Amino acid sequence: MLRWSIGFLVLAIIAAFFGFGGIARTSVDIAQVLFFLFAILFVVSVLAAALRGKLPT
Repeated sequence: MLRWSIGFLVLAIIAAFFGFGGIARTSVDIAQVLFFLFAILFVVSVLAAALRGKLPT
């Protein structure tokens, strides 16, 4: 999921460079949603592992 977020961010930068503002803004919005979704799932995963007693090494 983090790869998708980075991919949309790169797409947004390239689109903005070539002057496609609408595509760039949409790509940034998608990248933000995916990044925050990734961050939330990561925190939930770490908390679930910590509650089970299996902390990452």
